[in-house]
Amino acid sequence: MGRGKVELKRIENKINRQVTFAKRRNGLLKKAYELSVLCDAEVALIIFSARGKLFEFCSGPSITKTLERYERCCYAEQESKLLSGKDIESTYQEYLKLKEKVEHLRRTQRNILGEDLEHLGLNEIQQLEQKLDMSLKKIRSTKNEHMIDEFSHLRGQEEMLMEENNNLKNKLEEICGLFGKQGDDHGQHNVAYTHQSAEQVQLNLEPLRHNNTTIALQIGSYDGTANSRMMSGRGENVGAAPSMKNLMAFNSVDHECFDL
Repeated sequence: MGRGKVELKRIENKINRQVTFAKRRNGLLKKAYELSVLCDAEVALIIFSARGKLFEFCSGPSITKTLERYERCCYAEQESKLLSGKDIESTYQEYLKLKEKVEHLRRTQRNILGEDLEHLGLNEIQQLEQKLDMSLKKIRSTKNEHMIDEFSHLRGQEEMLMEENNNLKNKLEEICGLFGKQGDDHGQHNVAYTHQSAEQVQLNLEPLRHNNTTIALQIGSYDGTANSRMMSGRGENVGAAPSMKNLMAFNSVDHECFDL
């Protein structure tokens, strides 16, 4: 015959209950040890007797670390689930606040642009006017600062250009002074050359004084030409004979040439 099914219920006999507890406890500890060895599992077993006596087994370093690990795995997940619900609610509340703030800012912007003013009271309109005045003051102040900065920048550029202009002016004066000095040297050279040419012409005329006939002919030709020009001015013929005065001048020149 097979073994019948035993009903599980509390053992009323105290001695039998203690004996059964001891046997089953040792068997449970043995099974926990075998499980940790065979499967390389971290096993922790805690047993309290009816009298409150503690029996424990742990395959790890200590049962405390095993329990901490258990808390991190189980209770952390439960807390995260609870916190996620709270986070959702908090996020939704934050969304509502931000939405209301955005609506207020849009309404303020429309009021600044002069729209939807009919819903405002006298105090609100005065506050809006004060805000606009303060904004205009800040804008003008910022504008003046930018203009001052721009003016300073332009003044700096002006000083740089003036300095560059002065440098160019000094260079130009130096160049003009150099050319003026060269012109003075060239003028002195021309004067010396002219003096030398006059002396050379005088030396070249010395041999001509010994040639009386040539000089006389040249003088006669000159007088005839002069007389011809004078006569042409008076309406007389160009080819007229030389006058007595010209002949006397010719003789005097001839005697002077012979005296030389």
